[in-house]
Parts: sequence; structure tokens; C-alpha cells
Amino acid sequence: MSMKSILEQLPQRAAEKRPVHKKFFRKLKKNPPKHLDTLMQELHTETFERTDCLLCANCCKTTGPLFTDRDIERIAKAFRLKPSQFIEQYLRLDEENDYVLQSVPCPFLGADNYCSIYEVRPKACREFPHTDRKKFQQISHLTLKNVAICPAAFTIVESLRERIS
Repeated sequence: MSMKSILEQLPQRAAEKRPVHKKFFRKLKKNPPKHLDTLMQELHTETFERTDCLLCANCCKTTGPLFTDRDIERIAKAFRLKPSQFIEQYLRLDEENDYVLQSVPCPFLGADNYCSIYEVRPKACREFPHTDRKKFQQISHLTLKNVAICPAAFTIVESLRERIS
């Protein structure tokens, strides 16, 4: 199946699975298995060994990361801009007073799906889709969003359900 058709079907598949995923995460939060962190690392690694993010880049095309003060300073320095200039050019404050991109797709994403600021990219981009994070059960709200954006995250959650249901 092509990446294009996978991405076209993903929001619908995620929506269909949402009730199942919500129930699964509630159970996981109440009673996380002792080996959950290890299992998540394993599933994350296995899935991303088979996943070429450059064929997808849906996260960069459809959502924007939060920019921490440290991200802003680091990226502004790479552009030889003052942080305030970088903010003015690329960012806006969202409803929660966090800095986010003024628009998506990300202005740093090339037509080839390569990131022009990859070496200095925001922490949120480096960590996306957060499926290798410790205490994974604590970010279910975020994961429910991410499975509709990232085919790898969807696969990881489905694999996790198979392994511990």
C-alpha cells in the first residue's frame, strides 16, 4: 500500500479505533505492566526500523510543535537572528501561551520531506511521536491525537494492544 493511501485512510482508522484505544489506555493507566517502558522501547525501535519518515512527514505537514525558549534560542542562533526576530518571522502564541508555528506545513520542511533545521530542530520534533517515552501510559491524550497523524504511532499502539491485552 502506498504512503499516500495509508495517510488518506489513517484519520478514519484512528477514529474507528478511538473508543478501543481510549478504553485500552484507561486500563493501562490504572494498571501499567512492570515492563511497559521496556516493551515501548522495543515496539518503538522495531517499528521505526521499518519506517521511513521521509516517505511520510505527515507530522511536519499537518501539525506544528511547541517551541521552548531553549529551542527558540538554538534555532535563532543557527539563523543568525535574535530570538525576537525568529519569533516574529515564524512563530505565534497559541491559546495556552505557548510558541507554535504561524502556519503548517512547517516552513522548514522541504519538498523532499527533509527538514532544513534538522540538526537544531525543536525538542518536540526530536521526540515525536513520543512512543519511546518513559511512563508512556501518562500521555494517552497525546497518543490518541498522534495515532491519527503518524502511521508508526498507530502501528505501535496496535502492537502494544496485541502484546498486553
